[in-house]
Amino acid sequence: MSISPRLLINSALLIFLAALPFLTDWAGDSFYTGLVARILILAIAALSLNLLIGYGGMVSFGHAAYIGVGAYVVGIGAFHAFEDGIDWMLNGYIQLVIALLGSAFIALIIGAISLRTRGVYFIMITMAFSQMLYFTAVGVETYGADDGLSIYSRSDMLGLIDLNDEKSLYYLIFISLLVVLYLMHRLVGSAFGNVIRGSKSNEARMRAIGFSPYKYRLTAFVIAGAIAGYAGFLMANLNDFVSPDVMHWTRSGDLIIMILLGGMASLFGPLYGALAFLMLEEMLSSIPLTIGGLHVGEYWQLIFGPLLILIVLYARNGVDSFLPGARKNS
Repeated sequence: MSISPRLLINSALLIFLAALPFLTDWAGDSFYTGLVARILILAIAALSLNLLIGYGGMVSFGHAAYIGVGAYVVGIGAFHAFEDGIDWMLNGYIQLVIALLGSAFIALIIGAISLRTRGVYFIMITMAFSQMLYFTAVGVETYGADDGLSIYSRSDMLGLIDLNDEKSLYYLIFISLLVVLYLMHRLVGSAFGNVIRGSKSNEARMRAIGFSPYKYRLTAFVIAGAIAGYAGFLMANLNDFVSPDVMHWTRSGDLIIMILLGGMASLFGPLYGALAFLMLEEMLSSIPLTIGGLHVGEYWQLIFGPLLILIVLYARNGVDSFLPGARKNS
């Protein structure tokens, strides 16, 4: 049985990511383990948003709100465990259940309202809800308001996983990515996924053959929100900090850029996009050049912007278009 070049490239990437902590230990520099762990978390969030944008044609500018919900569940739990001695609030499994259910419930509310609209109205409603949650977090002084909330103790997984060990946390994130990739593969290839993709292409035809696109889209919206909430759970434990900034609509914009960079409606596209986005940010912001007293690295967005325009113009499906077997259009 022949193995496609695309599968070999994707497999090689996963093998490299699996071996990364050992490579950084060998090199004596653990910085990139933390950086890549952050990339993988954002890839998980981008994968969930790709279900909506890439496969469903639902451009949500409020997806970061669910990441914030998951992150604040961890932060608030750690806060009360530290300040009030409520130890059960540090239980990672309880936090995880609350993060998943909380983000799914909020996605259900937002989706039920926003999916009754189309186009720019859908975009604006999702962004408006995200900003409502953002300003709510900014206004709650108990949990740090706009200064954010430091997490003094990571989630307690009852001895099964030690999240205080950076390597253990990295592999939890990596395995989570594998699970989400598999889930997306099965979901998109299922009858459910066919309805979502069919509704994007021709909603009237899907209605004519007896399907209700609204119900399927709402289900996809809730699934995507729950996965993003899980990414927030991981992010809070990695950073030991959570702030309202994680909910801002610009963070949703970052996820959309990752999807565009990697390739919409591509299984591995969001992973490649997250890698490209964060590595470019790291490299461009580290440029030591100084012109007229201005440090070029501080204005890395001015370099990244034109690069993104070139990618959109000449690589319509991002990194995915350069891989063997790429589609002619997205």
